[in-house]
Amino acid sequence: MTNSQNGWTNVVNGMPSVGQAAERSRTTTLADIQAFTEMTGDRNPVHYDEELAKKTAFGKLIVQGGVTTGILNACVAEDLPGPGTVFLNTNLNFRKAVGVGEKITGRVEIAEMRADKPICTLKVSVTDGAGDICVEGTATTYTMPLNGLK
Repeated sequence: MTNSQNGWTNVVNGMPSVGQAAERSRTTTLADIQAFTEMTGDRNPVHYDEELAKKTAFGKLIVQGGVTTGILNACVAEDLPGPGTVFLNTNLNFRKAVGVGEKITGRVEIAEMRADKPICTLKVSVTDGAGDICVEGTATTYTMPLNGLK
């Protein structure tokens, strides 16, 4: 089946392959916490009160889970499957908290894909600078055909 004969017609990056993967990395900042709080209202003290946070099981000030997993949004929307991609479902397990100033890497890998529709099942993860898994799970995505819309 060629790209012009399947559900991936006019998708910017074309039809992906099982096993194809993409990664993005960045370092978290206090500004991430503040921006996420501005958007959501999440003012949990473990994100703001450093003295209190040091006394918790985390032992440090941590960024919100949405900040940690946000890198996965960039992976799917920018890289794989690529522009036009949105999440239909996510199933995420949080394994390790991420602190301020930590490098994180989001990774998405095509586990399954449909040829008749631009729908993929992905293995997703976020690791820290030591390579420890902070978040892992699966996601289902849909990729809108954007070519020819301009």
